[in-house]
Amino acid sequence: MAQASEKKILVVDDEPDVRNFLAACLEDAGFIVETAVDGIDALEKVEAFSPDLMTLDMVMPRMPGIKVIRELRKQKKWAKLPIIIITAHARDDMGSDQIKEFMALTANVRPKFILDKPISTTNLIKTTCKILEVEWEGKEDITEDMSDERDKLARLIRQADSDTLRKIRDMLKEKKDKEPYFLFE
Repeated sequence: MAQASEKKILVVDDEPDVRNFLAACLEDAGFIVETAVDGIDALEKVEAFSPDLMTLDMVMPRMPGIKVIRELRKQKKWAKLPIIIITAHARDDMGSDQIKEFMALTANVRPKFILDKPISTTNLIKTTCKILEVEWEGKEDITEDMSDERDKLARLIRQADSDTLRKIRDMLKEKKDKEPYFLFE
């Protein structure tokens, strides 16, 4: 089985905070990481860096993720490059056009992994290790971290009906009114 230190990952995201967070997580796991600020930058860097895997945002200026995928799949050298789509817009209007294009890709071209923002560090590393057949050296007894909890909560909220959402809002407002120093970690 390969070592993380032998694998190169290109992180592509137009948001500097997200890009830096993803890069730091992957570097901390031992991977060699390069970053790109958009799709055009990604296509230039993929040639120079020769990544083993790419994380790719869908909605970006200059060139969206779906077009990056199409360009890569045209080239024999990059046709099978594993890609993890990382997006905050998988279920909203902003990303709906890209999702439609993404789903229209044939199965052998379409990336197999989509992770929703906010991203869970554990999910990112485990998914990357699985794709690259790298043994994860993280603590195996950790099943959930706060990011996982946020992901679960975000999914529940997206699936909730309007009455449930109003109740949650009212409970949070009530708690905030009682505690003037309501802080989020």
